[in-house]
Amino acid sequence: MAIVAGLVFTSIFDFDVQTAGGATVSLAKYSGAPVTLIVNTASKCGFTGQYQGLQELAQAFGEDLQILAFPCHQFAQQEPGSDAEIQAFVKREYGVTFPVLAKVDVNGPTAHPLFAYLKERTSGDAVAPAPWARKGPGEERDVQWNFSKFLAFKGVPVKRFDFSVEPATLAAEIQALIDKHTKGEL
Repeated sequence: MAIVAGLVFTSIFDFDVQTAGGATVSLAKYSGAPVTLIVNTASKCGFTGQYQGLQELAQAFGEDLQILAFPCHQFAQQEPGSDAEIQAFVKREYGVTFPVLAKVDVNGPTAHPLFAYLKERTSGDAVAPAPWARKGPGEERDVQWNFSKFLAFKGVPVKRFDFSVEPATLAAEIQALIDKHTKGEL
């Protein structure tokens, strides 16, 4: 459980987000898979190629893994496109089939509440700071750069990974959570 903006949240599925088309949708819509990977993304970043690795994870794990991408323009303004332009780019360049939602802020007073929740729930995970984007006091838990990743099991965040972690390296942890689900473990 976490309190964000005075509201109590117990799961990522308690949050509403905007689709790229502008509709409001509950993340509960994506609760069918036991494992969820949430990633802040950008189309003009040195890590943009990670979309390919994310798509490979989506294909490898199928219905057991839900990837949710949230484009973000907060890091060196590397996501300048409109939501429609972002959709066209990820489909054309990477064949992305997982949801790429509306652009959000992940840090600061305008951060989407989902990211405030994710950062609070994974605050114990060591995250390497981006040397080119130093954080000040009180910003240690902030998302450090594009392609930071949050892994959730049955809607509860369990681990955070920094931008430099390639998606393929998450496969063993994702599989372990799927195995846990298959065995009926919480």
